Amino acid sequence: MEPGLMLFVVFAVLLAFNVPIAVGLGLASIIVVFINDTNLAIMAFTMYSATAKFTLLAIPFFILAGVVMEQSGVSKRLIQFANVCVGHITGGLAIVLVITSCFFAAISGSGPATVAALGSILIPAMAEAGYDKSMSAALMANAGAIGIIIPPSIAFVVYGVVAEVSIGKLFMAGVVPGVLVGLALAGVSYVIAKKKGYGAGNTQRPSGQEVWAAFKDAFWGLMTPVIILGGIYGGIFTPTEAAGVAAVYGLFVGFFVYKELTISKLKQLLIDSSIGSAVVMLIVASATVFAWLVTTEGVAQDISQAMVSFSANKYVILIIMNLILLVAGCFLDAISAYYILLPIFIPILNSVGVDLVLFGVIMTVNLAIGQITPPVGVNLYVACNISEINLKQISRAIWPFLIASLLALLAITYIPVISLGLPALLKM
Repeated sequence: MEPGLMLFVVFAVLLAFNVPIAVGLGLASIIVVFINDTNLAIMAFTMYSATAKFTLLAIPFFILAGVVMEQSGVSKRLIQFANVCVGHITGGLAIVLVITSCFFAAISGSGPATVAALGSILIPAMAEAGYDKSMSAALMANAGAIGIIIPPSIAFVVYGVVAEVSIGKLFMAGVVPGVLVGLALAGVSYVIAKKKGYGAGNTQRPSGQEVWAAFKDAFWGLMTPVIILGGIYGGIFTPTEAAGVAAVYGLFVGFFVYKELTISKLKQLLIDSSIGSAVVMLIVASATVFAWLVTTEGVAQDISQAMVSFSANKYVILIIMNLILLVAGCFLDAISAYYILLPIFIPILNSVGVDLVLFGVIMTVNLAIGQITPPVGVNLYVACNISEINLKQISRAIWPFLIASLLALLAITYIPVISLGLPALLKM
């Protein structure tokens, strides 16, 4: 068996036995390196080189910022503000969930973190208001996936490193697509609520005074994305420095503004964020070695030539890539997918003239959808754990939201201005 083919076969077998993805990537790489009689020291060098990058420092800082914001009371204040604004309409709580997910996505940069922070509050609240628990959990899982589309996004940081494109430009390109996915989910939620009579919400519209009071209470949380993105696009700091600023800002808000953080909580926050960062960086290190072997064994070149020989039409190529990514998203996390697939895709994209920033958004939306598709749909498992339902129940309820997300993906793929319009407007 060819070493390149063996690489993928061994990895697939390990996944089938529920071996963690990072371990599977590393073991498959070790086996192929050993068979090729290559010095194993090259793996250590490659793994170190992959993680010793200033840009990747953004990952632990954004993870810390997300954990801090979750524990400092920001999430519940964002929910309250959204509820005051739209809670009175049919399906109000469902729409509150989507709106709050978009706001929290601009803080955490992570899908599972968004589901965990908001789901623990909103899913029980929706169940109490008469919403079907499976529908609520499915919506939370899908809306949480917006966390890797709307900036700041850990996924965009990794894509920018692998594809060597501007992370700031990727952040700005993700704004409108993330909002589009949110609107699609809110629309479906409204239709379902109207049909099944879920949550008529408050009987009265809020007064201006109530809206203002809720806004003031949520102000410090709402300012987080403004500070992060404003600082980046104002040239004050880089995306990596912005991650550090976000973490410090979150600690300031938690200790001195909302005063819900304590020294004892801080210790656990640092432990949780360290574990999350270690998991991500282990995946980065293992996936880099795997990607290096994919390239050196000629697998990337062979697949690229096969795809281009099939069709040189960029629209057909994008359809094929979308299908590959949707399938890959069922089994791989976003970070692994970037390292494994981008070495194959980038030469093809360059040959057919597809903008790499546009494709970064397309790929990220695909992999966001992957967070809600079994068997490795991480958001589904987090939502199931919170709502105390099983995977079968949530999988049945996910379909309307999944279809809405797929329609948004088609629009993002074939209407480039959705992604590239804002960066062009800002002359980035």
